[in-house]
Amino acid sequence: MSNGIRNNWSLAEIKDIYYSPLLELVFNAASLHRKFNDTAEVQVCTLLSIKTGGCSEDCAYCPQAARYSTGVDVQPLMQKDEVLSYAQKAKDAGSTRFCMGAAWREVRDNRDFDRVLDMVKGVNEMGMEVCCTLGMLTEDQAQKLADAGLYAYNHNLDTSKEHYNEIITTRTYDDRLQTLDNVRKTGMTVCCGGIIGLGETHTDRIQMLHTLATMPEHPESVPINALVPIAGTPLEHNMKVDIWDMVRMIATARILMPKTMVRLSAGRTDMSIAEQALCFMAGANSIFAGDKLLTTPNPSFDEDNAMFQLLGLKPRTAFKAEKQYLTEMAEA
Repeated sequence: MSNGIRNNWSLAEIKDIYYSPLLELVFNAASLHRKFNDTAEVQVCTLLSIKTGGCSEDCAYCPQAARYSTGVDVQPLMQKDEVLSYAQKAKDAGSTRFCMGAAWREVRDNRDFDRVLDMVKGVNEMGMEVCCTLGMLTEDQAQKLADAGLYAYNHNLDTSKEHYNEIITTRTYDDRLQTLDNVRKTGMTVCCGGIIGLGETHTDRIQMLHTLATMPEHPESVPINALVPIAGTPLEHNMKVDIWDMVRMIATARILMPKTMVRLSAGRTDMSIAEQALCFMAGANSIFAGDKLLTTPNPSFDEDNAMFQLLGLKPRTAFKAEKQYLTEMAEA
């Protein structure tokens, strides 16, 4: 394509990139990152669990699954005023995207969904990019979220199609792809990535990246998560993800999807500032900030602010892509 963005990557091409010598891989990713993005800019997002625990799914990594004893208390859907208070604190601390997560298998057309739509409207009116992760969506439900002002919908692939049934049996890989298709039809942006450390092979990681990079439109945001093993889940004894595996994944994602926000997500609490700096150099340009990621620990705003100052990073403004597009149209 004329803009340098490709959607026709082959598995063999991705394998060659993924297995290239690490320093060469990081250099190539950093060079592309500099070409397509402001490398000093990192999008700061905050994730809030608006409905915690009691999920009917069997995701092997998740402490919110009702079938596992993980010490997570089931909590009802939060009140709008409380959610907006959290959003305001996040905005004051420097976040420009606010993501609301509910432990649901799928969205149902009921009063709880109506309340979420109201929350979306409220956060949107605050001038933040608002994102939701609520499970599976129909096209009609996706349109209702878009009409309410939802900017992005998160629905991760988690792993490769080949490894998927080892992690989740209560929905299929195609169910996930269908939800993403329903979101894309509305014009909302897509946030979709995965988790490494689930017992998958390197081939599984390459296959997941292939699925993402060959979508008709690349996801605007790709979270790369390192598994945080939680006691009581089937994966509680999995080994900690090696930092070089995270760097390799981030760098490969950056090369395949140059304009995408590559999000350094779960697992940051176990990373030093030097290790996070390597991830930023390899092409990560988005993080989740705040003390928790749904129910797992995360670095505090103060820790991240100190890291940003040390590394010379700055938060990305809200709706930057749209503002750039309007500016370019006005100048044309």
